[in-house]
Amino acid sequence: MKVLIIDDEPSLRQTVSMILDEEGYEVLVAGDGKEGLDKALEVHPDVVLTDVRMPGMPGLEFLERYRAEGGEALVIVMTAYGSADLAIEAMKKGAYDYIPKPFSADQVVLTLRKAQEREALRREVSRLREEVTVERRFSGIIAKSPAMKQAVETATKVARYPSPVLITGESGTGKELIARLVHDQSDRASGPFVAINCGAIPENLLESELFGYVRGAFTGADRDKIGLFEAATGGTLFLDEIGEMTATLQVKLLRTLQEGEVRRVGENKSRAVDARIVSATNRSLEEEVRNGNFRKDLFFRIAVVPIHLPPLRQRPEEIPLLAKHFVDRYNRTLDLSLDGIEPEAMKVLLDYSFTGNVRELENVVERAMVLAEGPRLTVADLPHHVQSPVRALEEVDLGDDELSVKKHGAILERRLIQKALERTGGNRTKAAELLDLSSRALLYKIRDYGLE
Repeated sequence: MKVLIIDDEPSLRQTVSMILDEEGYEVLVAGDGKEGLDKALEVHPDVVLTDVRMPGMPGLEFLERYRAEGGEALVIVMTAYGSADLAIEAMKKGAYDYIPKPFSADQVVLTLRKAQEREALRREVSRLREEVTVERRFSGIIAKSPAMKQAVETATKVARYPSPVLITGESGTGKELIARLVHDQSDRASGPFVAINCGAIPENLLESELFGYVRGAFTGADRDKIGLFEAATGGTLFLDEIGEMTATLQVKLLRTLQEGEVRRVGENKSRAVDARIVSATNRSLEEEVRNGNFRKDLFFRIAVVPIHLPPLRQRPEEIPLLAKHFVDRYNRTLDLSLDGIEPEAMKVLLDYSFTGNVRELENVVERAMVLAEGPRLTVADLPHHVQSPVRALEEVDLGDDELSVKKHGAILERRLIQKALERTGGNRTKAAELLDLSSRALLYKIRDYGLE
């Protein structure tokens, strides 16, 4: 805790400095109000101890000018015997407390500890209020860039209507958060929010997961089971990575959306469902439609309101806010007490291209916090590939005449897939997890790159 002492008596400054120094405080001193004001605005102390009666700029004038300049430190005034009226006036002008002279060492320390506890409580209340406000309004989404603000505004506006929403963006950009925002701001907020990753489940299982099944429909079906469409009735069904869905399932999904009913696997009758549909994909469905991989009629059915989330590298102004958010989160969940990120480390984060987007940033921050030894995250705490991203790129062989970003991006992607397959002994499911891809997307890329 940083304390600034302002008093024109050298002996008092020295005495109070020694008392506070022994108690572990970081102490700074100033000999008059003007010097104290300049120093307070420069070093940003946590607490200011100032005398009321000083030549040049008295304590009350210091207090007024300090607050006018935006100073936020707690100010404690020191008053001589019989100056109670000045102390009361100082507190009316924004002082936190006062100490009458002469005072003992215990009085000074006790007053500072009370101020410290009060400030810690104030900050925690402020943080909780901000967190609750953000959670209620934007479902925890941090949006500072124009593109993300537009995405949040669109999601909030469309939430009032039942129209299907299609959220597009790279993996890790926060598509599910936007889907939850649409749900939370709708009149279905009290209903269930049911999410499924269409690319993570094999086709034969995905159908029964979506539509349900009856006893005896297939081996192992020893009881009736409702599907996710029925489970989401009255709420929202979030179909993540819908671009991975096979042609057969696309037909069945289209029928369900058109008719508002499902037919469980192994059953002849249909059941009415009422689930709001929000879909997401990291693919270009327009291109998939042109290539014949996605039905045009289904695309128009699910993409009534499109919302695009830009990658993190296109909104770097949000990295400091997101990083602070993750530090606060993991301080709570991991019972840590880190005091933020050093400026040099933040610069490294800002210079790094997060191909895994917000999810990768969260991973980097959590890892760094677990391994950190100091009170704040430093460059040394960050993963090596974040500290030296150029070294990873230098491993790609660049020809003398070929500088195509698309071509060399594909080379790097192929090498990453090769390394993931080598590390997992050829286990494609585990490799997909390492690469942050769906199993189906990895299968396509393995075929495209001839790695079968």
